[in-house]
Amino acid sequence: MLIIKRLQKSNATFDDISDYLINGLASGDSFIESKRTFQRDVEDIRSLFNIDIQFDFRRKVYFIEDDGQEDLNSRLLEAFDTFNALNMAENVSQFVLFEKRKPRGTEHFPILLQAIKGHHLVSFTYFKFEMEEFTERFAEPYALKEFKGRWYLIAKDAKDNKIKTFGLDRITDVEISKQKYKPEPGFEATLIFKDCFGIINDEDMEAEEILLSFTRFQGQYIKSYPLHESQETLLENDNEIRIRLFVKPIWDLQMELLSYGEAVKIISPEDLKEAMIETYHNSLKIYKLG
Repeated sequence: MLIIKRLQKSNATFDDISDYLINGLASGDSFIESKRTFQRDVEDIRSLFNIDIQFDFRRKVYFIEDDGQEDLNSRLLEAFDTFNALNMAENVSQFVLFEKRKPRGTEHFPILLQAIKGHHLVSFTYFKFEMEEFTERFAEPYALKEFKGRWYLIAKDAKDNKIKTFGLDRITDVEISKQKYKPEPGFEATLIFKDCFGIINDEDMEAEEILLSFTRFQGQYIKSYPLHESQETLLENDNEIRIRLFVKPIWDLQMELLSYGEAVKIISPEDLKEAMIETYHNSLKIYKLG
């Protein structure tokens, strides 16, 4: 883990890495006894995390080869960090407080990933909260997406040929069909939600510039954990942090902004501002009626 973290900062010589390991270990002892041992570590890193460490013979430095899977690699490292830390101590539940709400549906990961990679159609039973009923679905699975601790299947529903999101916590009886589908030329699942916040993608809505003004206190959190990859900081002073997003002003985004209460003010667009004002008015009516 320390080797990976060192090379994520910058390219490094063997001596740089060795020094980093010595300083990074509480015992003061280095794991690296020789370059041969280091090469075994490199092979283990490639096997465990699919991270390829290469050597630049001209500059005599090691570097991580960019494979375009930064998000996946980061999540694997995060999971391994957590796993290692929890294995180091006994009675860990006394001082590590776990979230009580656990994501459900992750048991479907293996079969769904197999179907997505092999372009096989899948069938499953799905429970819709709106209708409060179970329905049988047959779909082309494209991707799995995480949002706010829940996982969703992105798939084209055979019923109406529309791309939809299905919560894994509401899916049962998943089966892979022998029938295969042919992906559309140039189709990339990552582009479906490129201009969206959350798991709703209204194809009839265009992405637009959204300007938000946060209190400095709340703005610090927004800067450290951006709302969207398009986020830019436009202004920062003692009273305000102003950011710009380029996304679709859909329901998921409105719900997120409502959660910040008086710590955020919508500067533009006007339609989004009016929608938020109407929601606040309706909320006040509930309390007044009570």
